[in-house]
Amino acid sequence: MSATGLLEKLRSGEDVVVAEGYLFEFERRGYLRAGSYVPEVVLEYPEKVKELHEEFVHAGSDVVLAFTYYGHREKLRHIGRESDLEKLNVKALKIARQVADDTGTLMAGNICNTCMYEIDNPKAIEASRQMFKEQIEWAVAGGADFIVAETFNAMGEALLALQCIREYSQLPAVITLASSLKGLTTEGLTSAEACRRLEEAGADVVGLNCTRGPATMIPLLREVRQQCKGPIAALPVVYRTTPTQPTMQSLTVPGTDKYAFPVDLPAFTCGRTEVREFARECRKIGIQYIGLCCGNNPHYMREVAEKCGRKPPASKYSPNMAEHYVYGSNITDYHAKTLLHAQRD
Repeated sequence: MSATGLLEKLRSGEDVVVAEGYLFEFERRGYLRAGSYVPEVVLEYPEKVKELHEEFVHAGSDVVLAFTYYGHREKLRHIGRESDLEKLNVKALKIARQVADDTGTLMAGNICNTCMYEIDNPKAIEASRQMFKEQIEWAVAGGADFIVAETFNAMGEALLALQCIREYSQLPAVITLASSLKGLTTEGLTSAEACRRLEEAGADVVGLNCTRGPATMIPLLREVRQQCKGPIAALPVVYRTTPTQPTMQSLTVPGTDKYAFPVDLPAFTCGRTEVREFARECRKIGIQYIGLCCGNNPHYMREVAEKCGRKPPASKYSPNMAEHYVYGSNITDYHAKTLLHAQRD
């Protein structure tokens, strides 16, 4: 597909299904450390990265997102691997480009919060600019179709990322914010106001990713849709956040005051029905760029794709409980009936 493939899809009214969540999934599989959250797996187990890309496409993702999230200079410096920076980025982009070419999907480069940006700190801002610059230039050289810049708490950092994409590439820019506990940016702007300003500054797609689960992201997305004219992106974490604990970082283990993030988050995992309902609500609101972030898995991606009217290869194996020997619609076997009553009565 051409570099304008993303914009062509959106302008024609199509939905774009996007799989994210690589950090948490590789940590869950034992190939990445919680805490530092650096994508070392790209260098140490590149075949695993390729496999997960392929799994997400099999489940319906239209986009192969190069696994360079937190693959920036500051993160690698923190774990003593700054010398591997370029090698990691180039390798991740090459893997993603190969899978995209093999499957006829789009490939996106990926930049994110720098972990060092500070408002009104010229030195930190310039360092962040240089970090964005080098990753964007590698993404361009690696054949990215567009750039995703995501998980920004500060509107200023998101705007800086957009400016760098415009300066160092000619690629479409998808810019998404990470909503805080109060739903405000570091500067005190609402998510809707910040998205509106990013759109006015030239972002092709704006929206929200990470931190909030479907239930607490949807209300903010409605506000974003009201303020913005163009395409909106929605990529929540796949956890049951609530009005009183609206972010995954604020969830506490039931019966305790212990925060669940990150190792006890599986206790809050969404069901597939909740993910399907999220995708349905997004389409109702008028959101076209729909995906999932931390906690994502291929079976969730299939739910999103199917709700967007797709039938990816994984749909061949979508659940059909009518075929179940106990829970099916035509139970005739005596032993099955007995087992069902024992489990439910």
